[in-house]
Amino acid sequence: MIVDSQVHLWKPESPDRPWPPGGAERVHLPYALTYELMLPMMDETGVDRVVIVPPSWEGDRIDYALEAAAKYPKRFAVMGRIALDDPQAQRLIPDWLDQPGMLGIRVNFSNRQATWLKDGTADWFWPAAERARIPIMIIAPLWMREVGAVAQRHPNLTLIIDHMGLSIQFAREGKLSQAAERTLALAKYQNVHVKLSSAPTYSNERYPFRDMDPIIRSLVTAFGPQRCFWGTDLSHAFDKCSYRQRVTHFTEELDFLSASDKEWIMGRAINQCLGWA
Repeated sequence: MIVDSQVHLWKPESPDRPWPPGGAERVHLPYALTYELMLPMMDETGVDRVVIVPPSWEGDRIDYALEAAAKYPKRFAVMGRIALDDPQAQRLIPDWLDQPGMLGIRVNFSNRQATWLKDGTADWFWPAAERARIPIMIIAPLWMREVGAVAQRHPNLTLIIDHMGLSIQFAREGKLSQAAERTLALAKYQNVHVKLSSAPTYSNERYPFRDMDPIIRSLVTAFGPQRCFWGTDLSHAFDKCSYRQRVTHFTEELDFLSASDKEWIMGRAINQCLGWA
């Protein structure tokens, strides 16, 4: 089974579905990547399941992702968004996983949320999520040390580092290796997992992105394949590769991965981690 650990799906902006200010500046594609478009791409590519991460440009709404999961429960599930700075958000946590198709929460510490890991805004969230057994995907490439502190304080909280802890800015500055070292330092925490996602986005080469091999190899070695998840962040890097090539990058091109490694990384590990039966 092949499971894509991250794809943004969204509907077009419309008068009855407005985006928050600045949303149009962050959108990845000139068209909406809907689940109607996604399904034939999955079928053609051989991807069985997709974890939907609702995109930031739609704000904190998750209704469209839940719609996809309700309509196609064997193909889609959701890591929802939540407003950490909203006092009312705390009451949502105990019943969060009761929503059909919901597997966890994804938090993004960038843009206006960039300081929330350090200024106390997110402090309430970690123990609440730990008590409710909610897995958390986290994008915080500038704050790996702070993420490590959260992992240490909350050993029963499942944390999943997005995109290997890398960023487009690190790629532009030639600092991917330094950023990966900060992610590698979190491997000692058994409750921390890592998404080997968006590799084409950060690569300076064409397919098969050989400059990413050392980073991917080091992460799999440190975390073990049972804590590593393949993913695409599909709405990036269409100019570099197809959806199919993002699959074959791992299944055919990374010779340092064994057949067992690939089984875990391509789907078994994230199914187990998120409890997607």
